Amino acid sequence: MSCHVMEAQERPRDKKLKILLMGNPNVGKSVVFSKLTGLQVVSSNYAGTTVDYTLGNITFSNKEGVLIDVPGTYSLEATSEAERVAVALLEEGADLIICVLDATHLERNLDLALKLQEYPIPIVYSLNLLDVAERQGIKIDVEKLSEELGSPVIPTVAIKNKGLMELMRTAMKLSQEKKEPGPKLEDEERWKRIKEIVDKVQIQVDKELTFIEKLENWTIQPWPGIPIALLVLIASLGVVVGGGKALRAAILLPLVRQVIMPLLNKIVSLVIPAGILRNVLVGEFGIFVIGIEWPFALILPYVFLFYLVFSFLEDSGYLPRIGVLADGILRRIGIQGGNIIPIMLGYGCAVPAIIGTRAATTYKERIMVASLVSFAVPCASQSGAFFALLGDKSILALIFVYLLSILAMLTVGKIVNKVIPGKSQPMLLEVPNLLLPDKDALKKKLKIRMKHFLIDAEGPMLIGIVIAAIVAETGILNEISKLIAPFVEGWLGMPKETSLSLLLGIIRRELAVLPLLEMNLTTLQLITGAIVALFYLPCLSVFGVLVKEFSLKVALFIGLITTTSAFLLGGLFNQIGSIILGFVG
Repeated sequence: MSCHVMEAQERPRDKKLKILLMGNPNVGKSVVFSKLTGLQVVSSNYAGTTVDYTLGNITFSNKEGVLIDVPGTYSLEATSEAERVAVALLEEGADLIICVLDATHLERNLDLALKLQEYPIPIVYSLNLLDVAERQGIKIDVEKLSEELGSPVIPTVAIKNKGLMELMRTAMKLSQEKKEPGPKLEDEERWKRIKEIVDKVQIQVDKELTFIEKLENWTIQPWPGIPIALLVLIASLGVVVGGGKALRAAILLPLVRQVIMPLLNKIVSLVIPAGILRNVLVGEFGIFVIGIEWPFALILPYVFLFYLVFSFLEDSGYLPRIGVLADGILRRIGIQGGNIIPIMLGYGCAVPAIIGTRAATTYKERIMVASLVSFAVPCASQSGAFFALLGDKSILALIFVYLLSILAMLTVGKIVNKVIPGKSQPMLLEVPNLLLPDKDALKKKLKIRMKHFLIDAEGPMLIGIVIAAIVAETGILNEISKLIAPFVEGWLGMPKETSLSLLLGIIRRELAVLPLLEMNLTTLQLITGAIVALFYLPCLSVFGVLVKEFSLKVALFIGLITTTSAFLLGGLFNQIGSIILGFVG
């Protein structure tokens, strides 16, 4: 039974314990947090930063507390945004620190463990991943480690709920005690102390490699790592595209078109007489029509499945392995393999991907990755729009668009690498153990990401839908179409109504795709429209984060380059395609 479901007496709010959950990245901290907290968790930014941290309520032995999942960090030097947030939370004070240690990398984890002792806050250590350590032939004397650290050390296997009850019993007891700050050790002295501790408490036993250990080695070597990665990516695409299409066709579209829309149409018709207002509400581009169908029936299933697959790969420890395999390719365009993670995160949303570039070792790498993500990485909602637009008509066209995005990224990377001075640093990327993700932690991560999507993406999308309804149903679109008809119909070869896509794409990139669903387009027009939407200017939220992270000048430059490329490449594809089709007959 999870700790949070135990009965507790009511305590005043101000009596709640404040507990910091700390540790290096990839030590199982999120699983510990998930097991110890209830379903009601909150993810927010630390004041003055864009670094997320998560809070959850805990209840144990008639005591209530707030558990704060501090961003994972290797040190407390405050050289990165995550480290600065960790230090700030420590300096604000707390009743207790739960420090999670990875039993498979004890020496590296002890650096943070000893630095935390410099603060006047009681500490209990969770020695996690003991099952993986045992599998690797690592044996640790827990009692001796506790003596050396001068604090309780509780052996845990969080993913299996082992040791968590004892961890909480010890934590609640320790939270009532006072602690004096420990001595501050210099780096050389601290690492000497770490080596002494490891020599006393840990032994390595030689044993035959298990299948999981062999798989861990395979996934970071070109052979068979690259074929494995391709199979994983193909399977992921199959789940997202196939699953999304199945959800749409079997459940969402019939529900919207056969049940919800007729009902809303009937209700609106009873209340509002025929005319412009009724058309704006339930016309072909009516607010209630596309306001329900576009975000929830066409986009949401793909976004949900993307975040499900991405979170699974992230929590399993597989994503950093793709970074190792991609290092050789990314080096050729001037960035190291570790940047594959923010690039892949961009397929969910460009905003956290651009913020994630803070982990890059140089400014040059930061701006290069941000440019690549802004230029040619379709976010989850835009991908959902592509899947809905092209998936039903031509899988080959869908594959072509994504291959084009990869080619564009490599080309842009080459160009930006030559334009921006500086060099990239060697790759420094931790490769965690391969683990089966914990379902509770996965559910919470999925819940938080979908909540952010609904707030950050659906809000602006609905605003765009309202504008689309007004523009399309009042005749304003016809006037706009007349102005840009020579360009849209001549250069791009698209119907004049496509001007609605270009107008809405300024708000959200996927809105440059969705209106195309309502038009009867040829395959050439479909691909041309997808190319324009792919390279179109970043949406307003991405533009905002580019200004915040870099400068207005950088944001405007990226917006100008992407928009120019969209119209240039889309037009060229249409013109060349038209010539080829003319010859074919």
